[in-house]
Amino acid sequence: MEKIFLDIAGEITLSDSPGSSLKKWREIFGISQTELAKFLNVTPSTISDYEGNRRKSPGVNIIKRFVKAIVEIDRQKGGWVYKKLQLEKPSEVYDVHSFSKSVKSMDFVKLIEGRVISNEDSLKKSKVYGYTLVDALRAILELPADEFIKIYGSTTERALVFTNVALGRSPMVAIRVTKLKPSFVVLHNVSEVDKVALKISEVEKIPIITTVLPVDEIKRR
Repeated sequence: MEKIFLDIAGEITLSDSPGSSLKKWREIFGISQTELAKFLNVTPSTISDYEGNRRKSPGVNIIKRFVKAIVEIDRQKGGWVYKKLQLEKPSEVYDVHSFSKSVKSMDFVKLIEGRVISNEDSLKKSKVYGYTLVDALRAILELPADEFIKIYGSTTERALVFTNVALGRSPMVAIRVTKLKPSFVVLHNVSEVDKVALKISEVEKIPIITTVLPVDEIKRR
């Protein structure tokens, strides 16, 4: 059994909220409750009850069936999500962190004592499944174009937290020229955001947040 399969199953099994983890992975794989229910030959309400923690915590056999189902459904669609997960690897330039369930973007911003610079309305509507710490300078100098997409981990619904950045222009330009877009961008220790960065934020509808909270404290929170 492949490592990714075991990692997903293990996360769900060990989670304090297994239902939330089930929902997280179903959404990451882009599968609807109806689609999953049909594949498993159960009712959509059964899936909903498990995800809402309204049923007894799923046992190992149920979790195993669930993971096999989302992987197989993904395979039938081309297997793009699973392939993307296989490409993930540790990097000194970026550090990918995932949550066991989705977090409202505004709640994340409050946790890191962030200041919203642009597109607050978009921020209020979004959620994240994790965040990635990116050393902006090293990313520009060392990451090839095809490696940049890996900072998104398993889903683009995440915050990109850029450190070692002056005004924020370079990270926003890099995001502008790629197809994948994050839920929002956090610029660490930036006192004034570049006008070009703000313009890109407006065009792409990607909120920009700044924070001076130490990186270790961001990770702890």
